[in-house]
Amino acid sequence: MPVKSLRQLLTGEDVIQLVIRLGLLALLIVWTFLIIRPFVPILAWSGVLAVAFYPAFNWLAKVLGGRPKTAAAILTLVTLGIVLGPATWLGVSAVDGGRELAHQLGTGDLALQSAPEQIKSWPLIGPTLFELWDQAYTNLRAVLREVAPYLQPLAGPLLTLAGDASLGTLQFLVSVFVAGFLFPHGPRLVAAGRGFLSRIVPEQSEHFLTLGGATIRAVAQGVIGVAIVQALLAGIGFKLAAVPSAGLLAFLVLLLSIVQIGAFLVLLPVIIWIWTAKDVTTALVLTVFFVVVGFIDTMLKPLVMGRGLNTPTIVIFVGVIGGTLAHGIVGLFIGPIILSVAWEMAAAWIGSETGERTAASPASDEIR
Repeated sequence: MPVKSLRQLLTGEDVIQLVIRLGLLALLIVWTFLIIRPFVPILAWSGVLAVAFYPAFNWLAKVLGGRPKTAAAILTLVTLGIVLGPATWLGVSAVDGGRELAHQLGTGDLALQSAPEQIKSWPLIGPTLFELWDQAYTNLRAVLREVAPYLQPLAGPLLTLAGDASLGTLQFLVSVFVAGFLFPHGPRLVAAGRGFLSRIVPEQSEHFLTLGGATIRAVAQGVIGVAIVQALLAGIGFKLAAVPSAGLLAFLVLLLSIVQIGAFLVLLPVIIWIWTAKDVTTALVLTVFFVVVGFIDTMLKPLVMGRGLNTPTIVIFVGVIGGTLAHGIVGLFIGPIILSVAWEMAAAWIGSETGERTAASPASDEIR
């Protein structure tokens, strides 16, 4: 007796019921996503914080004699102290600097600093540097007068970014609270993730779960965490040196550090400015401080990264840009993490498939 096809087994009424059920299921999924979409950045960042700080939470819970709730409360308060203190100061300073820059662009009064006269007294390079600076100042000022009308449309996006930064600070606070509630439920969440992956990739579920956690910790601690520390220290130095737009410059340090370009792109011009505006002793002390800040990523990354990060820089860069466009300031941090996890898991998946085919090829050759 020939096997009937699926179309022959299903009657017209069965097909209609199947279509209705699938349609209702799709409607439910879409509607659920629309409801939780405003909370996606908060949930994603709280999940990243929970995974990144879970080893510290686990250690603290053991020290406190197996009290996970107390450990979660203490870790949450410590994290809130960091967010409410230096991070909030950095965010507010960056917002003020962005608004000031937007105002200058909007009015066409973008100002540049002329070459200080004391540069001429520097030995060897002083007169040449003064002449180059003066020529650049004169030419740039003329160029700015020409392009000022074209720069004015940038004022609106800058103000929008400044507003997003204020909202991002609030999202950070909420994410820290949510992460605090997730800490005690870590084993159950891991079990749920393992069960979900076992339905998609049964043979690689444990490997993918370990890889995902390791990648989150590597990017969160070795890239995002180090960039935040570097930006905070740079911002403190900018404030002590009374550098104009210190908060905005610190935010640029944060951005350049995340995309792996390096902080010296901002620090070197600041060091040059310090030597033109400060006395020798102050300039020397601040220069040493900024050089240490510039190299702090190379010192901290090997210590905080549990494994080597193989994610290409372009993936992190795309994650920064795409995350910021999709979710604002919070997306600046969760974008590279999520994209790095996707990249690492896709690479592992492709690698496992390639390995299986390579292992199977000798057997197939013998059969031939």
